[in-house]
Amino acid sequence: MIVEGYHVPVLLKESVDGLGIKPDGVYVDVTFGGGGHSREILSRLGAEGRLYSFDQDEDAEQNIVSDERFTFVRSNFRYLKNWMRYYGIEEIDGLLADLGVSSHHFDDETRGFSFRFDAPLDMRMNKRSGMTAADIVNTYGEEQLSDIFYIYGELKNARRIAAAIVKARAEKRIETTSDLLQVLGINEDNGLWKKDAAKLFQALRIEVNHEMDALKEMLNGARDLICEGGRLSVITYHSLEDRLVKNMMKAGNVEGKVKQDFFGRIESPFRQIGGKVIVPDEEEQVRNPRSRSAKLRIGEKVKE
Repeated sequence: MIVEGYHVPVLLKESVDGLGIKPDGVYVDVTFGGGGHSREILSRLGAEGRLYSFDQDEDAEQNIVSDERFTFVRSNFRYLKNWMRYYGIEEIDGLLADLGVSSHHFDDETRGFSFRFDAPLDMRMNKRSGMTAADIVNTYGEEQLSDIFYIYGELKNARRIAAAIVKARAEKRIETTSDLLQVLGINEDNGLWKKDAAKLFQALRIEVNHEMDALKEMLNGARDLICEGGRLSVITYHSLEDRLVKNMMKAGNVEGKVKQDFFGRIESPFRQIGGKVIVPDEEEQVRNPRSRSAKLRIGEKVKE
């Protein structure tokens, strides 16, 4: 069953085109969500093709595709290599990732991903485990909170925000999105309130879900699994994600440590297709506001 409006896929044609689908190939969609990208991949596979799709959120299971060529994996994509080993898959022909948060999560008033709704500060992609955003704002030390807001949210006033949270929670636990916004004085009367709130919530979400560590592990797994001539197609939404993906495609590692041969040429297992980042056209940005910050990078495995 497909839930209408669950998630509008970004750069659908471009990202799947970038995989260069082989009818009998083995592909992985590590961000299943509403199943838009997965269904497009399946439409291009032949009877012998296979698709494995990952999602750690139980809500995504509502969108499972009924197709014998399809396998749904209820797990964080950081365990990509483990699951492929479990299914007996030694190499894949391509992997697609649409990173960030789905429109379903932003629109779900109960999950705490959006500052538009008064909801419990949860933000967990996997509702079965881990700390919530409320746990973090109420237990992390001031310096730790400041680091999270500065690194993951790129907030210049990270120290002031952390200090305000620590002071407020000493009197009353911060439980909801509105509690947090009230503590920081973020409201519609502030000129940049939406931008500040978005950065703050992004930082908390990344910390709650360990997104950067998970992305590093997934990219390393993809590098090892993708066969020669196979493709890596990744859509990012902020600079932290994009930097890791760019490093992998340029240097073959998430740190961006470049290796050169005797003649000074960069040695990397990938070459970037097209030579530049692909962004949504104006029509898609109007139709799907989530796509406005999207960047697509496509790499081809050139050597083992």
